[in-house]
This record gives sequence, structure tokens and C-alpha cells, in this order.
Amino acid sequence: MTDPLPVAVPRKGRPLEAVLERIADAGRTDELDELADSVSNTLRYEKAVTKGSVEAEEGPYHRLAEYSDPSEPGNPEFTLLRDDREGKPRRIVFDAATMTVDGVDLKLVGREEPFRALRTHEFALGFDSADLVLEEVVGIRETGLAGLADVNDRIDPVDTDVRVVSGLGDTVYHTLMGRPEALAPGEELDREFLAGYEGPLCISPRYERLVTAVLGTKTLENVEFVYPGPENSEEAAIADTGMGVYLTVTGSTARENGLVLGEHLFPSETVVMRNTAEDHAQLDRALALFDGLETASEITV
Repeated sequence: MTDPLPVAVPRKGRPLEAVLERIADAGRTDELDELADSVSNTLRYEKAVTKGSVEAEEGPYHRLAEYSDPSEPGNPEFTLLRDDREGKPRRIVFDAATMTVDGVDLKLVGREEPFRALRTHEFALGFDSADLVLEEVVGIRETGLAGLADVNDRIDPVDTDVRVVSGLGDTVYHTLMGRPEALAPGEELDREFLAGYEGPLCISPRYERLVTAVLGTKTLENVEFVYPGPENSEEAAIADTGMGVYLTVTGSTARENGLVLGEHLFPSETVVMRNTAEDHAQLDRALALFDGLETASEITV
């Protein structure tokens, strides 16, 4: 009997939910739907407990024992990690689950950074945020990136064997935002505007390399990156600065801070990745599960 193909997935959050939803869509069975719902609901509850918005009746070890039943191999497994919040609370996160999807046996394995697990050849297949790929391996050039389809062309093959296969469509955009008075009547807030802009651009510190890769060094020649202080939300800090880039779905919070929304610069979505140096018999069959679905973003590997 062939062992299930190991697949690296995030331990929590929107990317993991996107993976579970895509697998449920590909498998089209009640069991996979129930698995996706069970894991997602468990982790949403645990997030609420960690943030303090919900008070659990039992301690984390008791809850962990309830969630993970080793006597049932088809059930998902969870584990405890130290969260990075003040006090370092223990947080229950996803660990593993084995399943059959349209005849393909998979074992989802939770990792803090699945992309790095593929880079070190622990896995041949995995899912992670497109942001991490840009933050780590996408080359910086004069011209920027238009979207996911450009990512693989910017990866140095000497640096890594990992390539992006497709996106899952759970898109949150890195969006250009600014105060309306910075724009002339009829002027669009887009890359062309930013190329002629001189002044501060407020971004999250962790996204400096990502924003540089997306916009390109030529566009940023006369731009100075500034960062939100600990007392400010990102949107409020951008409003104070006058111009910035931040993740948004609807832009409602940005508008509450008096900002107008400009161009969607780059999609922050969960992507399917493969390590091209790894050759597993099941890999092509597994990749086919995520190929051609309606919300997938097509990319050339």
C-alpha cells in the first residue's frame, strides 16, 4: 500500500481554511466537507480563546485531548504552540490529517512556514501565502510585478527549487491608499501616480521587500518608507502620512480614516507550490486536484 503524499500546510488562519475548502471542493464528499468545517471551527474558537474574546471552560490540555483522538486515524490532529502575544499563551493549532481526495491519498502536515519546508526538501507539495514567496526569494528589479503569473520569472533557480503552481483565490489585496487631497481632480491613485510621487509611503515593516518587489525600484526612487507606530493602526498611520500600502478586502476601515482606495497592487492569496527537484509518483495526481478549478489563478511553472 502506498503511503499518503505529505503536503505542507499552514497551522492556522485564512490560508489553512482556503486549503481545506479547496480540498473539500475537489473531493466532493460529505466527509471532506465535515473535516474542513471541523478543523476551521475548532481553530476559530481557539483563536478567540487566545485573543481573550472567549473564555474556555477547560484548559488547553483538556481541549487538546478532546480534539485529537489517536484511536481514529481519519480524525484531524492538533498540537500546542506558544503564541507570540503578551504572556506567550498556549495556542492549539492544526497538526495533521489524512484523507483520500478523488482517489488520491494525502496527509496534510501543519508547519509554521510551509514555504520554507519545501525549500529544505521536507515536502514536494505545499500551500502558503504568496506574500512569503515575495518576502524571501523574488528578485528586486526596476520594474514591478503585475500579479502571481510574474512570480516564477523572478525566482532565481540557484536560490530555490520551489515554484508557485496556482493561487486559491482567497484574495486580499495589497492596495495603494491615500488622502484625497493628494490627488488632482480626475487623477487616479495608481502605479503611474506613485512613479511621480515624492514623499513618505507608510507600510508595515515586514512588507518592505514585498512592496519594493511589487512596485519596482524605479517607481520608488523618490519615495521614503515610513512605518506605523505601536499606538496606531495601519490605516490611521497611512492617513497621518498621506499615502501608503496596506492589505484590504472591502476598504471600509480605510474609508473610515478618510482614505481613498487606489490600485490593487498585488494579491495576497494562498498558493499551491511544488519543489521541482522532488519527484513523487503521486505528485502529478495530487496537483491535478487543484488544476482547472474556477477560482484558481493559472501560472506557468
